Amino acid sequence: MITANVHDAKTNLSKLLAKVAEGERVVITNRGTPVAELTKPSNNTKPLSALLGALKDEIEVPDNFEWTDEEIEELFYGPIEPKE
Repeated sequence: MITANVHDAKTNLSKLLAKVAEGERVVITNRGTPVAELTKPSNNTKPLSALLGALKDEIEVPDNFEWTDEEIEELFYGPIEPKE
């Protein structure tokens, strides 16, 4: 494991990334406290595009999704004027 403070990490980012690519773990510290960790991604990491739409056909949006309670609206906005 390699430890680098924020300044060294900014200065030597390319070198640290090369070490990560070799399988090394890099911990970045701020005033001696670990704040971030650089590691090589695992092979089973899915891209975000694989997660989008993951619940398609699993969630049903009810017909009254945009329904509002008039009593609650009056508490927030005052009396509702009837539309002509």
